[in-house]
Amino acid sequence: MRDILVDLFENQPLDPMVSARQGARASLRKRFYKSASVGESTGEGGFAILLDGKPVKTPQRRALAAPTKTLADAIASEWQAQETVIDPAAMPLTRLANAAIDAVADHAGAVTDEVAKYLGSDLLCYRADAPPGLVELQARHWDPVIGWARDRLGARFLLIEGIVFAAQPDETIIAARAAIPHDIWRLAAVASITTLTGSALLALALAQGAIDGESAWAAAHVDEDFQMSSWGRDDQALERRAFRRADYDAAVSVLALAKI
Repeated sequence: MRDILVDLFENQPLDPMVSARQGARASLRKRFYKSASVGESTGEGGFAILLDGKPVKTPQRRALAAPTKTLADAIASEWQAQETVIDPAAMPLTRLANAAIDAVADHAGAVTDEVAKYLGSDLLCYRADAPPGLVELQARHWDPVIGWARDRLGARFLLIEGIVFAAQPDETIIAARAAIPHDIWRLAAVASITTLTGSALLALALAQGAIDGESAWAAAHVDEDFQMSSWGRDDQALERRAFRRADYDAAVSVLALAKI
């Protein structure tokens, strides 16, 4: 079982657009277990995911376990939902759990640095000067998060018209960086949301309950949605967005369910 699970989640083209360009879907393993469940808490190790009573391993051969029963149940549900084959693309919580356990746990400082880099050029700080409809939409969706960062984090972000990079004050980055979570699960979730939305500020606001998941997702796509409202629907962009949305929803769930 261990080697099968290692193979399952390594080198898989999870984006269906990538699979299509390669001419075929990734080779998927047949379901080899009858039931997925959650074991009793092992203390520091958390609640283990079990297949037919046997523990699941991550690609790095570590125990696949979650810090809370509710999160472990959600991960086990992904395994239970697999039917004839095991499709990693349909298991965003499991993929994020593997990332937290195998990567973030060993490189938390580097992951924090990457999130902080986004703060230096955050999506929410770069504003259009025209057309008026886009300017208004950006202000409506983005200004509340900028205000939250100022009032709650003490981080005063500069707003820039256009796309030319302008550095944020050092004290702003330091203040916002202090809000990046330290525990590996919430850090993994924040890192995922940051890369999926292009905004560390949206990820931090979500982590602290200052914005809900739907509002953050809408804020991340203001520019794209405005373009489609002006020039027409982009089916490929929407397909890619739907795939990213599954990963986004998994990360938002981890923020809620990983709290001990």
